[in-house]
Amino acid sequence: MTSRVVDKVWTSIFYVIAAFVISLLIFFFVTVLSKGWGFWQPDFLFGKPSNTQAGGGVGPQLINSLYMLVITLLISVPLGLGAGIYLAEYAKQGRMLNFVRLCIETMASLPSIVVGLFGLLAFVTLTGWGYTLIGGALAITILNLPGLTRICENAILDVPSSIKEGSLALGATRWQTLMKVILPSALPQIMTGVILAAGRIFGEAAALIYTAGLTTPLLNFAADLSSKAHPLNVFRPAETLTVHIWKLNSEGIVPDAKIIAAKSAAILVMMVLLFNITARFASAALQRYFTGNRRRTTKKKMSNVA
Repeated sequence: MTSRVVDKVWTSIFYVIAAFVISLLIFFFVTVLSKGWGFWQPDFLFGKPSNTQAGGGVGPQLINSLYMLVITLLISVPLGLGAGIYLAEYAKQGRMLNFVRLCIETMASLPSIVVGLFGLLAFVTLTGWGYTLIGGALAITILNLPGLTRICENAILDVPSSIKEGSLALGATRWQTLMKVILPSALPQIMTGVILAAGRIFGEAAALIYTAGLTTPLLNFAADLSSKAHPLNVFRPAETLTVHIWKLNSEGIVPDAKIIAAKSAAILVMMVLLFNITARFASAALQRYFTGNRRRTTKKKMSNVA
């Protein structure tokens, strides 16, 4: 066969693989939504769960999942980005750096149940906090930090050296080059790492069972901030949607446990989808802002009007 025929054959194979993957995602998405149809109803989204009667909601679990997402990202993103910057820009090449990278890769392969047991020992027992939202956030941070660090490091290393050298040649300091040139150029890949970390937060259950707990107190915004009933108190038990789904499928005694679990899964899928879309738009807007494309586009429109 000629090289042109070989190229067409492999191109067709790749198109078939891509179509299969997209079809699989669509099938998964449609299946989850069809089984959990009606998940958008306000009584279900904001209602209180019931342990014995049918018709309960997932309001507290939804609040816990969103709050867990915010707290975990506030902890893991600065740490992961800072570690990636250090490894890419400041760390000296050598055996020590290779050992650090080996440790990061080893941590990335840890099973979530092992991290959950470590969190049970460190954040529940030794600290005396008990089952808390902050304990769950710290446990998931341990899971997300290695992957987020490697993504940030690779994103910074992928920025062409000519861009860095050009900035330094114009008189910018190393810190100015990092903040004004390198990070804006690496922003799309960094946002990809944040999205992957958010998906881990939404979907994690094993680590949260041992750290955040299987229960949620009755939430009340009018309560004192130090009370476990206040939704913003990080030192309270916080059952997330994924843990709630696991509990319903394993030991749920309510008559409509399967229906509630299916609707909760549909909510999780929609939350991940909305977060991904929002993060992509935010990443594109920030990149346009840092690279100055918005100003060039505005000037072009003004010149066309003139």
